[in-house]
Amino acid sequence: MRCVLAERARKLIDGSGGQLRAISSAITAAPNPYSALNWLRSAKSAAILGDIVSGTLPLNHEALDERSDTVAAEFLRHLLVANGVLEERDDALARLETWSAIRIAAVRCPYQRRLLRSYATWRVLRRARLRAAAAHRPRTPTAHSRNILTAAIAFLGFMEDRGRPFADCSQADIDAFLVEGGPSAHEARDFIEWAAERGLIGRFILTGQAGRPQAAGLDDDTRWSIVDQLLVDESLDLGDRVAGCLVLLYGQQLSRIVALTRTQVSSDDDGTRLGLGPTEIRVPEPLGELLTRLASPGRRRRGMGSPVDTPWLFTGLHPGRPLTASRLGERLRRLGIGTIKGRRGALMHLAKQLPAAVLAELLNLQPSTACHWVELAGGDWTRYAAEIARRADREL
Repeated sequence: MRCVLAERARKLIDGSGGQLRAISSAITAAPNPYSALNWLRSAKSAAILGDIVSGTLPLNHEALDERSDTVAAEFLRHLLVANGVLEERDDALARLETWSAIRIAAVRCPYQRRLLRSYATWRVLRRARLRAAAAHRPRTPTAHSRNILTAAIAFLGFMEDRGRPFADCSQADIDAFLVEGGPSAHEARDFIEWAAERGLIGRFILTGQAGRPQAAGLDDDTRWSIVDQLLVDESLDLGDRVAGCLVLLYGQQLSRIVALTRTQVSSDDDGTRLGLGPTEIRVPEPLGELLTRLASPGRRRRGMGSPVDTPWLFTGLHPGRPLTASRLGERLRRLGIGTIKGRRGALMHLAKQLPAAVLAELLNLQPSTACHWVELAGGDWTRYAAEIARRADREL
């Protein structure tokens, strides 16, 4: 069957001039040749690949962006990038740029379009690009960028409906928008501040959004009971076991967990270490052994068309890509793990024992976030040094 797969992959790639030879090798090396043959025979992404080979579709990101069958085009894009045929790009950032241009072009007023284009270019997109350049991650978060640009468009529309030029914006206009504009109206703060900084409008008092009541964290008994099961139950998926422990013991966000790479796990005679921030954490057993197994190259789960080796601890279905945070959340919920409550319970537990500076460094938290959790947990960092001394005495 694998010989048949190799022959069909070779026939598909013939005529590409050799630039797609890596794709032929990746398809042939698929763990399940039957699935790979089905992909060649009937998948829409294979049909798009055929268009590229025939020359009817250019081999670039822009051509794939224009395809109407976006899911198939996205899979093929990842296949081409993972095997070095296309250059890597930040897809979330590219989609944000396209989305922004479409939304702004739909605004009727020429002055508002120019204003929004300037705001999007020099504020929203610039910050998104800086975030993408500053952190190595599989995806750049863009939800906030979309929210603030949408709120800016809504605020300008609100001013137009009131028959008032944007330059004549007053405190009463802003207060009315915050009341009448719905739950997302507060997202316009960024646009209003940007306009005030450039002298387009005056400076106003911008009230903050009322804080939402935070959900209670998972109680310690329940949390430790779930952790005990994750550590010993070999019938569960190894990745789900490790991810659940990282949520329940270290309070990690799903978006950070799926971005973990194998290089962040190290083992030596002193045990296993995990780098969540600038300082590595020594991971106790048996979680250390589970992490080591997950990071082992020999057990990498590879989808069709993936390269032989990938850097991610939690591999996804698309070639060379990690699991998505939403998909990981679904898997953990099946195990009875609510990630928000679980993370909150873990951070409350840790914040009672560690000063904010140590918590921020170990878990890669913002200092203000770490201080918030320590204050919320009622932690007293002045007792930290004394407690460490008592632990050392007990060990001696």
